[in-house]
Amino acid sequence: MTATSVAQAVYVLAAVLFVLSLAGLSKQETARRGNLLGMVGMVLALAATVVLALGTSARPALTTALLIALVLLVGATVGVWRARRVEMTQMPELIAILHSFVGAAAVLVGFNSFLAAHGAGADDVAHLVEVSLGVLVGAVTFTGSVVAFLKLSGRARSAPLQLPRRNLLNLAALVASLGLVVWFVGAPSVWPLLLLTVVSLALGWHLVASIGGGDMPVVVSMLNSYSGWAAAAAGFMLGNDLLIVTGALVGSSGAILSYIMCRAMNRSFVSVILGGFGAEEGSAPAGGGGDGTQGEHHEVTAEEVAALLRDARSVVITPGYGMAVAKAQYPVAELVELLRDGGADVRFGVHPVAGRLPGHMNVLLAEARVPYDIVLEMDEINDDLAQTDVVLVIGANDTVNPAALDDPGSPIAGMPVLHVWEAGRVVVFKRSMAAGYAGVQNPLFFRENTAMLFGDAKQRVEDIVGALRVQVG
Repeated sequence: MTATSVAQAVYVLAAVLFVLSLAGLSKQETARRGNLLGMVGMVLALAATVVLALGTSARPALTTALLIALVLLVGATVGVWRARRVEMTQMPELIAILHSFVGAAAVLVGFNSFLAAHGAGADDVAHLVEVSLGVLVGAVTFTGSVVAFLKLSGRARSAPLQLPRRNLLNLAALVASLGLVVWFVGAPSVWPLLLLTVVSLALGWHLVASIGGGDMPVVVSMLNSYSGWAAAAAGFMLGNDLLIVTGALVGSSGAILSYIMCRAMNRSFVSVILGGFGAEEGSAPAGGGGDGTQGEHHEVTAEEVAALLRDARSVVITPGYGMAVAKAQYPVAELVELLRDGGADVRFGVHPVAGRLPGHMNVLLAEARVPYDIVLEMDEINDDLAQTDVVLVIGANDTVNPAALDDPGSPIAGMPVLHVWEAGRVVVFKRSMAAGYAGVQNPLFFRENTAMLFGDAKQRVEDIVGALRVQVG
C-alpha cells in the first residue's frame, strides 16, 4: 500500500466527516457535534497530507518533515494565540480576515502552479484555465475580505463607497478580467496573469467597499462562499481531491447562506453586491445617520423596567450587536431565569441578520446557556408580538426599525423586521440615540409605547436583576 493510496482513503473519510459536520451545524442541538466532526476531519486531512508529502517529495524525507513541522508550528501558534484572545464581538472580523488568507493562498498557488508547469513546458489549456480562474477568485476574495475586516473592526467607515458609475466600473473590471483570462490561456506568460491579479484585487476591494454596513452579514457569508471556490480552484491546481471537495462544500454552503440572508432582508444578491442598501447611483444612502431625531423620546430607569417586568406575563427579548459588545448575554440569561421562575413566559426573537455575522446572536445565547427551545426566529415570533406585554430590545436597531415597512424612501424599505412596536410596552437598551450600523434613524425610539434605557447594556440588565430581586422579596 503506497502513501498515495493511504492518503486518498483518509481523504474520503475526511470528506464524509465534513459533510456530517455541515449537517450537524444546521441545528443548535447538534452544532457541538458538528464542530467536533469537522475538527476530526481536518486533523485526518492534515495527517494524510503530511504522509502524502513525505511519500512523494523529491527532497530528503528529513528536510520535508522539518519544513512541514515548521509550517504547522507557525500556524498552530498563531491560531492558538488568536483563539485565546479573540472576543465574540471580534468574531465577524476574524472570519473576514481568515477568508483573506484563503484568497491569498489561492493566488500564490496559482502563480506557483503556472511557473512550475510553464518552466517544464507543460502548459495545457485546462491547467491554464484553472490557474487564471483561481487567481481571479482568490484575488477578489483577498481584497474583499480585507475591506470587510476593516469595516467590521471599525478601522474603516461602514458607509458604502459611492463612486460615480460604480456599477459600470465593476462591469468593466469583470470584462477586463475575462479578457485577461483569454489572453493568458491563448498566450501563456506571467504578464497577463499579473495584470489579471491587479484588476481582480481592485474589483474585490471596490465590490465590498461599495457595500453598506447593514449588508455586512450577507458580505461575510458571500466571502465565505468565495473563499470556498478559491480553495476548490487551488485543489484543481494542486491535484488535491479533498481540497476540491472541501472548497465546493464551503462555496456552495456559503452561497446558500447568502441567499437565505438576502431573503431575510428582502433583497436580491445582485443588489447587495452592486452597492449595499440600494442607494441611488452616485448618491449618499437615504435616511442619514448620526443623531437626527424624529420626535421626543421617553427615558426610564432600571427600577421602572423591573417593575414593568414584575407584572408582565409574557416577555420577548430581541438581541442585537450591542448585546455582544456589552457582553450582556450572561446577565440576560440570569434575567430570563428569574422571570421564568416568577411565572412569566419569556422568549427570544432573533432576526436572521442580527449582529454582524449570520447566527451571531444564537451563538452568544448558547454560550450563556439560554435554553434552545425559547430562542425563536423572526418568522416564528412576529405573529405573537401583538399579544406580548413587554419587549426588551437589547442592542438591536435596524432589525426592529418600523421604517422598513412604513417609509418607502428608507434605505431599508422592504426589509423584514421584528414587529416589536406591536407589543404593549417596548424598552430599548442603547448607549445613545445614535443611528444603527446601517446609518438609519429608528422611529421606534419615539413611539408612545417605547421607553429608552440608556447606558451599558450589561450594567443595566444587572441593575434590573438586582431591582427585581428586591421587589419580589
